[in-house]
Amino acid sequence: MSFLSAASENGLLRRIKRPDWALVIVALALIAGFVLPGANTSARDSGMIILANAFESLWQTAPYLLLSVGIAAYAAASGADNLIARVFQGRTLQMIIVASLFGALSPFCSCGVIPIIAALLSMGVPLAPVMAFWLASPIMDPSMFVMTSGVLGLDYAIAKTVAAIGIGLFGGLGILWLGRVPVFADPLRDGVGNGGCSASSVRSPKPVVWSFWTEGERIDKFRKSAVRNVVFLGKWMLVAFVLENLMLIHVPADMIASSLGGDGIAPIAIATLVGVPAYLNGYAALPLVAGLLEQGMAPGAAISFMIAGGVTCIPATIAVFALVKRPVFASYLGFALVGSFMAGLVFQAVMAFA
Repeated sequence: MSFLSAASENGLLRRIKRPDWALVIVALALIAGFVLPGANTSARDSGMIILANAFESLWQTAPYLLLSVGIAAYAAASGADNLIARVFQGRTLQMIIVASLFGALSPFCSCGVIPIIAALLSMGVPLAPVMAFWLASPIMDPSMFVMTSGVLGLDYAIAKTVAAIGIGLFGGLGILWLGRVPVFADPLRDGVGNGGCSASSVRSPKPVVWSFWTEGERIDKFRKSAVRNVVFLGKWMLVAFVLENLMLIHVPADMIASSLGGDGIAPIAIATLVGVPAYLNGYAALPLVAGLLEQGMAPGAAISFMIAGGVTCIPATIAVFALVKRPVFASYLGFALVGSFMAGLVFQAVMAFA
């Protein structure tokens, strides 16, 4: 009894009853990677490849993560988040348009945009323009435009750019319409950022102290905010990269390719659904789609597959799931699915009359 009492006092039993699911998922995925042989590798080699690639991806994303976490922590410690939140008040429609355009033209990938989104939401920026940016950014960026033009042609590059802006507007305006629902005004999960209370900083403004390091309380707030967000985002990004590489090793690309041929609406719908869990990012999808087009894949299905895969690739989806409440996550997937499908239909129609 004395041991149980001591364990309870130390929080051991609480940790056992409430495990860190991010670490549990990583552990299970790595066990699967080391036990199951890959398509072209042994079990041991596949596990090592998954682990190495996951940490490499995390390392490449680290500059974006640390920069955005630092900015968010500085804004919280100095009180600048009050100013940022107030800037977005009353200008939501304009910001949705700007966010969609900036998202489609910015150089952020689906992974690099996640910590930026977390910082914006924790500062109290309304969900509607954030959702517009969130949806548009992974679909297209300057280097992606060049690569798509070179591999698939200028028509596909322009179509993806227009689709990125359109889906951003679709998601942003959809969230704006749903704004009367309480959960969409309070999108962040408990314990993330400032707890997701997007209007609290506006209703209760505090003075801004730009040189926050002169006050011990503000320094402590900066440290706690930075550490909390680094740990939270870091572990969930690791989950995303481990799962992504697990699929990359164990799900052959030709399995996905075999489902996307044919004409009509059905291939576009299938391409949209297959693109959601597909591990291929925008760059990796280009050569696969080029080969499928040569084999008779419908142009609309190609666009839907690339867009759905970019917006809902595993790193982006896992990070969204970890950051926001379930209804917000469901709306993210819904906007991505419907937007990708509609983009495919429109592009198919345009190409038919071209």
